[in-house]
Amino acid sequence: MINMYFSENKIAVSGMIMTEKSVPPVFDALDYKIIQHLHTDGRATATSISTHTGADVRTVRNRITRLVGMGAIRVTAIADPLSFGYQTAADIFLQVDPDQETELTQRFLAMTEISYIAYGAGSGEISLEVRFKNNADLREFLVHTLPAIPGVKSVRHTLVPEILKNIDEWLPGEAEFNMDGVTQAPHDINEIKET
Repeated sequence: MINMYFSENKIAVSGMIMTEKSVPPVFDALDYKIIQHLHTDGRATATSISTHTGADVRTVRNRITRLVGMGAIRVTAIADPLSFGYQTAADIFLQVDPDQETELTQRFLAMTEISYIAYGAGSGEISLEVRFKNNADLREFLVHTLPAIPGVKSVRHTLVPEILKNIDEWLPGEAEFNMDGVTQAPHDINEIKET
């Protein structure tokens, strides 16, 4: 399985350094097929992907290297919380002192109970997803642990009885890829030789 994420890696264009936000990368139908294949089986070999896509195995290897290198995908192991006995999940919405937001975020990053951390749209808003082995541990965290942390002003939460789609299952849609077959600029020097 792969995780999709976009980063602000720097790329060189005619001697200038630009970020991906300045020049969005071009993904095509082959990238889409490779990503879908790796999403289904993160251990798939370039040879097996080549067989299924009809692309040359070197091209597939180069594409995977490019996609990983630019931060478009990462191939990683995803731990299943249920397999480790973490049956209770909750989304927590915190209102915190804006002056302590960074310090609190660093503290939350170190807490193994927290599986997701994000800033909200407003100042002093932090969103968490937490995992516990039972409801008693969740209650302890909500009633005693979080309120005792300096800078945490208010805590709201909702229990999550079932997660229907998780971030590791997300994929961009076909609209994000050049699917019409129009030839784009080659992705790397090896593909210039192969085409």
